[in-house]
Parts: sequence; structure tokens; C-alpha cells
Amino acid sequence: RMVEEGHTVGNHTYHHPDMSKISTKEAFAKELEDLEALYQETTGQAMTKYYRPPQGKYSKENLQMAKDLGYKTFFCLAYVDWYQDKQPSKEEAFKKLLGRIHPGAVVLLHSTSSTNAAILDELLTKWEEMGYTFQTLEQLEKSEV
Repeated sequence: RMVEEGHTVGNHTYHHPDMSKISTKEAFAKELEDLEALYQETTGQAMTKYYRPPQGKYSKENLQMAKDLGYKTFFCLAYVDWYQDKQPSKEEAFKKLLGRIHPGAVVLLHSTSSTNAAILDELLTKWEEMGYTFQTLEQLEKSEV
């Protein structure tokens, strides 16, 4: 469905491990390549070479390994919004998301969050009022050059 709707799908690894603890090129590549293969098999398309380390954990060596595999690594601004039974309040969400926004930020909002669903329109409006605009990863990558 995501591909059919035109969304960019990047690599977040096959097993979602702490990648900073993976030190060999072979083990690192396997995490990314196994997901690439599954994506190709499922969609019939090659996966975009964007990588986001699970939990934001990485090592300098990991960043180089990703680059050697042709990946552009992205990190994101996130907050704890994924626990269904422990959703942040609207006030907590605004405090974290408005206070941490910065130029070039890639914001992760989990689609399963009822708080995110409730605040999204107001949040995007507030960010626009602060002077921010919204771009795809492809647009962001081009503007960095």
C-alpha cells in the first residue's frame, strides 16, 4: 500500500537490532540486505537507499558501512509515542515537538499514536507559523547539496 500511494520506503533493518553493537561488515550488510530482498520480493521494486538506524543507535563504523553499501543515513527527531496504553498528553507532545524542532529535522511520528492523530493539524500549523516548511527526504537530500 505504501508503494502504491507513492511513499518513500527506506531501510530500518530486518531485525531492528542495536546496530552500534554490530561490528562486522558482513553482519551489518545482512541486516540491510535481507530487508532489501524482502522489499524487492514484496513490491517488485528496489528499495530506496535511505537508512535509519533502529533506536538511533550507531557507531562511526556503522555510518561508514552504510555509506559503503550506497546508503544515505538519516536520523530523526522522535519522542515516546509508540506505547498504545501510555500515550503522551497533548501538552507533553507539543512541549517536546515544538521545543526540539530545528532546520533539517526529520520528524518521526508513529501512526499508531492517538495523540499524534489528535494534534497533527495543529502541530503542522504551529510549525508553519514558526517558518518551517515540509519536504520529502528526496527534496531534503537535494537541498543539502
